[in-house]
Amino acid sequence: MKELSRIYSSVAPSATLSVDAKFKQMKADGIPVVGFGAGEPDFDTPDHIKQAGIRAIENGMTKYTPAAGTVPVRKAVARRLKEDFGLDYDYTSIIVSSGAKACLFAVFSALLNPGDEVILPAPYWVSYYEQIKMTGGTPVEVFAPASQHFKITAQQLEAAITDRTKALVLNNPCNPTGMVYTKEELKALADICVRHDLYIIADEIYYCLVYGGADFVSVASLGEEIKNHTIVINGVSKAYAMTGWRCGYAACGDRQLAKVISNSISHMIGGIGAMNQAAMEEALLGPQDSVEEMRRVFEERRDYMVPRVNSIEGVSCLKPDGAFYLMMNIEKLIGRTLGGTEIRTAGDFAMAFLEKGLVAVVPCDAFGISGYVRWTYATSMDNIKEGLDRLERFLGES
Repeated sequence: MKELSRIYSSVAPSATLSVDAKFKQMKADGIPVVGFGAGEPDFDTPDHIKQAGIRAIENGMTKYTPAAGTVPVRKAVARRLKEDFGLDYDYTSIIVSSGAKACLFAVFSALLNPGDEVILPAPYWVSYYEQIKMTGGTPVEVFAPASQHFKITAQQLEAAITDRTKALVLNNPCNPTGMVYTKEELKALADICVRHDLYIIADEIYYCLVYGGADFVSVASLGEEIKNHTIVINGVSKAYAMTGWRCGYAACGDRQLAKVISNSISHMIGGIGAMNQAAMEEALLGPQDSVEEMRRVFEERRDYMVPRVNSIEGVSCLKPDGAFYLMMNIEKLIGRTLGGTEIRTAGDFAMAFLEKGLVAVVPCDAFGISGYVRWTYATSMDNIKEGLDRLERFLGES
């Protein structure tokens, strides 16, 4: 047989797949496991949004749409960006596609030539790394330790830039850390990108979910020149509990880039369902009460979970400012035997905790950091309490 694609053959499978597969099998077998892996709200899509999708189907909105999205939904994105951040985008600079992940892939595809480098702050969401590779780029990891609250500094960014650097990925609030960059921190990073003529790929999908009085600032709002260098990635999955609707968008300061992205999507994916776009339009322009209601519930869960984790001997965590994830430090457990398993990696801990403690968490090795596992608090308070009770028992019995 002929050789397969070298680029795609080098793409690593999800490092969480084995834990997730084991969790699903145990659940199917009737074992009372509790899962903390899913990166999606545990709420239903609000009724007014569902009804907009239903009306669209009933009104015959079941045909192809433009690859970049319908004009009404792109204008709705522009209005949301204006109302939330004071940003002015013409709808022609906005592309709507099949979730933020598809938008990111389209952006990398449009930006990168073979060998181009993309600076990737670590810890990072695992798909950034693989998508950069899949589109011919080279990911350059810049590690931000817990002592920096997992946020890179301007000095680190400057030191990582070479003559092959094309872009910086800036995930804010961050998955998996939950950390939020301040306005001053963003400005320092953005000024360096402008000075070196780098693109900023700003994944802001969790922007509605910030806590404790933290202020979210969109990096594109920090000045016209910064906006021109920025591609804002966002969508309705997290803020409106619409993960299955697959509706994300990219807003480009550079209209030529928007055109190239749109052209690539026309061949790669095509326009997403018209009924989904109608629901997205309603989410962005309709009542926003549900967003704040979910945010408050997530904050309540976070405020229970953080002190509880930090009260358990052998583990600890920082308090996240946004999103709905918590990274638990397990470095003190490395070398111990738990549940009959010697813990050498976060993956070892996650599998032992699942098999013996009946709790599924995500090892963070594939997120660019070792010695941590990720929990989500996008699950009920009952599940959170039960999961942490099981953690205490698991560590206490081993």
